[in-house]
Amino acid sequence: MQHSEFHFKGMNGCSLYAQCWLPVVSPRAVLVIVHGIGDHSGRYMNIVNHLVSSQIAVYGYDLRGHGNSPGQRGHIDSWVEYRTDLMNYINVIGAQQSGHQIFLLGHSMGALIALDYVQREKEQVAGAIISGAPIEPVGVAKPLKVALARILSRIYPGFPIDLGLEIDAISRIPSVVNAYQLDPLVHGKISARWGTEVLSALESVKMQGESITTPLLMIHGEADRLNFAEGAKKFFDRIQARDKEFISYPGGYHELHNDLDSETMLNDLLNWVNRHNDR
Repeated sequence: MQHSEFHFKGMNGCSLYAQCWLPVVSPRAVLVIVHGIGDHSGRYMNIVNHLVSSQIAVYGYDLRGHGNSPGQRGHIDSWVEYRTDLMNYINVIGAQQSGHQIFLLGHSMGALIALDYVQREKEQVAGAIISGAPIEPVGVAKPLKVALARILSRIYPGFPIDLGLEIDAISRIPSVVNAYQLDPLVHGKISARWGTEVLSALESVKMQGESITTPLLMIHGEADRLNFAEGAKKFFDRIQARDKEFISYPGGYHELHNDLDSETMLNDLLNWVNRHNDR
């Protein structure tokens, strides 16, 4: 496996941290990972190791305000920043991996970014994998937090708010939870503006669900206490794409790639990419 780090320009010239893992031979396909809120691209090594060993290149980047990328932690001025950053990154990867199909994997908030992307950019990726989508989120959508965010977003957009994530709900593996808590690149903050922009993006994505035509795989843990599986399934049922699949994992927590059934989930992911590669 060959690992490299680099930076690319996001919206307004923001220099964002990125990394890639390449097989020693020419890749058969490329997977782009978009991480969740408070997360970073280095926490997906189970996916990296599984796919790269099957000759699939994996690319990831740290969202603005996350990980090794600059910006106030958990803050955006506009949702368009996330959308444009991802578009720019995929363009960079397309230039580096010309001739290879690109698949997009978004987890949690990254799933929302990915869904928003494929609703608008229908020809850029060969397929999308949506993991733990926040169609029916829990903590961030509490009425008091929503009201607070909407007021402060207008007068103090960068006002920091504690995300209040239930950390024990990310995985059933204690070592994963402990590593998350000790990771210096992980944070638990959002801004008031982030809150209103994400809620607005969520409503937009839900309203335009039928417009998705990109081949789609949605995966969700049935015991996900952060983003309920029922909400994701209802959204999935409305999608008009001919090529769509929903896989739920009994007892599964939020981070399926870091959970007890990760091997099953990773094999499902690999098999789906293999079936859709070079169609």
